[in-house]
Amino acid sequence: MFSFLILLGLVLLFIFWGVGLYNGLVRARNAFRNAFAQIDVQLQRRFELIPNLVETAKGYLGHERETLEAVISARAAAVSGLSAAKGHPGEPGAMAQLESGERQLEGALGRLLLVVEAYPDLKANQTMMQLTEELTSTENKVAFARQAYNDAVMAYNNQREVFPSSLVAGNFGFAPAVMVTIPADQPQMRQAPQVKF
Repeated sequence: MFSFLILLGLVLLFIFWGVGLYNGLVRARNAFRNAFAQIDVQLQRRFELIPNLVETAKGYLGHERETLEAVISARAAAVSGLSAAKGHPGEPGAMAQLESGERQLEGALGRLLLVVEAYPDLKANQTMMQLTEELTSTENKVAFARQAYNDAVMAYNNQREVFPSSLVAGNFGFAPAVMVTIPADQPQMRQAPQVKF
């Protein structure tokens, strides 16, 4: 009888240990999903600013229609990428789609801000000044949100890869999460747009 109680105690200890590892993986996965939600908030804020920026610029940049249309098209691609990533944060395909849309948008916004520089009246417009200042602030918030997300993904991936958590992760389908990165071949994307007045 005594040996049965010891065996039962060891089995219960093993079960509680496994449950603890599983719950730790769930908490880490939820942490990186929450961090992605913060990226989502900041990107949505940026997406809401862009139409106002384009509308303000339209009156001054009538013959720069191609630049304005590129910004609107890139915004649509970025919104699509964000929608895909929201459904599956951390999954490689979804994150690649998000990064592709973001690259397009950041390139188009960079071109728009360069065009704005060539128009002193537009650059001096109060609404344009406020919008570009808010856009720069949002870009900084996006950068901080990306960093928090990448930190959470690293913590999750570390937790799911270390022994003995790797045994639980493998058996219960905890897939690796992917960080948000900027390709090394595009160093200009590593800088927030600079607005000078």
